[in-house]
Amino acid sequence: MSDPRAYLIGGGIGSLAAAAFMIRDGGIAGSNLTVFDAGAVMGGALDGAGDAEKGYSMRGGRMLTTDNYECTWDLFKSIPSLQHPGRTVFEETVEFNQKHVANSKARLVDRRRAKVAVTSMGFSMEDRVELLKLSRASEEELAGSRITDWLSPEFFETRFWYMWCTTFAFQPWHSAVEFKRYLLRFVMEFARIDTLAGVKRTIYNQYDSLVLPLQQWLEGQGVHFVPNCTVTELEHKTEDGKLVVTAIHCEGSGGSNTVAVAEGDLVFFQNASMTDASSVGSMTQAPAQLTKAESGGWKLWEKLAEGRPEFGRPAAFNSSIAQSCWESFTVTLKDTEFFRQMQEFSGNEAGTGGLVTFRDSNWLMSIVLAHQPHFANQPADVQVFWGYALLPDRLGNFVAKPMAECNGAEILRELCGHLRFDMDAVKTANCIPCRMPYITSMFMPRVAGDRPLPVPRNTKNLALLSQFVEIVDDTVFTVEFSVRAAQMAVYELLKLDREIPPVTPHAQSLPVEFAAMVKAFQ
Repeated sequence: MSDPRAYLIGGGIGSLAAAAFMIRDGGIAGSNLTVFDAGAVMGGALDGAGDAEKGYSMRGGRMLTTDNYECTWDLFKSIPSLQHPGRTVFEETVEFNQKHVANSKARLVDRRRAKVAVTSMGFSMEDRVELLKLSRASEEELAGSRITDWLSPEFFETRFWYMWCTTFAFQPWHSAVEFKRYLLRFVMEFARIDTLAGVKRTIYNQYDSLVLPLQQWLEGQGVHFVPNCTVTELEHKTEDGKLVVTAIHCEGSGGSNTVAVAEGDLVFFQNASMTDASSVGSMTQAPAQLTKAESGGWKLWEKLAEGRPEFGRPAAFNSSIAQSCWESFTVTLKDTEFFRQMQEFSGNEAGTGGLVTFRDSNWLMSIVLAHQPHFANQPADVQVFWGYALLPDRLGNFVAKPMAECNGAEILRELCGHLRFDMDAVKTANCIPCRMPYITSMFMPRVAGDRPLPVPRNTKNLALLSQFVEIVDDTVFTVEFSVRAAQMAVYELLKLDREIPPVTPHAQSLPVEFAAMVKAFQ
């Protein structure tokens, strides 16, 4: 086909990956690609910003693995490192993780501030039978059901559940389909969930380590980036029974604009975002409690889906903030006292321990001390750590209010209460909380058809890139899912005869299955 133009709506990792695949594998000139984003900075959920004076902030940190993430590493084997000339992002990440091996020694901490022995998963025979039954059920049988529909209440008090749910951010009311997919996709992590030995990290936060090098490479190829531009409408027609996008309506700092989509041009749309309607607070102010009504981040998908079942059902995911919301916080420190005490307590140097979860926390709070520096512009005398809580609507153990109503200072007081640290340990701290009302919306119970395909049926030049499309056997809430969706969409629309790296079938490996079974009976 002739070299088309492509317009990418949303500047998340899916759009950036799609642009890279079009250039690398499709041979399209970068100057023919335009990325629109409503925000000022590209990267979507893979954010990371700030400085030592105002404080650093990031909504989350995605855990990686070199045993999976086939499409992600296929991409980043082609992207040059910003830190190590002559090397790729993949090569520098592998080398970093060879030097900094995860081996958590304080995965769970109880109300006495004692490290919980986690070599045993704490399963009863009933737990094992129910877990096996769920993992063997078909997705048709699991459709629309919650994890609690398949597992007894006692399961949710096991050590396994506390480690698994905080590693992957599952709640008991989330989709049984997604839970099963995680069990199969990450079965290798089942046997090492107590140490998090399978978790891999980037050198810095994922914005600095993944987004920036990818964006810089794309800019070098001539890709156009248009920040602070909200796409409000996709004008379209029907041709031979297929939807064809003909124009893109935008609102930006310069006012309204319409971009014509010519014959042969392509449109890639990020249909919603798990970090939509996010808000940040400060040491003195709790984050504002926003919804999709304030952000408008779901409107375009809802318009497309109305009367068109091939575009899925957004309401399956965005109708219950109470079941999809949690809160994170980023702490900037100008002395080493907290890190010193934390490393002494946990037995892990920063960057080797992974999540420390306070099992008896009413908020179900966890923190992680990454290798320092965690930001590319972070001074040597500044340290940064991140934490989150899955139950922000509950009263704290040491602060008599829900986390959702707490400012950064109150979150630090709750954290120090669980650790039995004197508040002097955080006297220089700047804690920035972040509320994310739809952060696990993709985990909501669903049925077939709720998620559209990356290239929906009956469309000619439109693809969807997000955590809300359907990819058989893969798992949402991962960088891999967005990159795989991008690769699938690009290859289909460009009709590329190139194999997409398949999902590695670890669950069909006898050694892996045996290791998981041994762990289940410890």
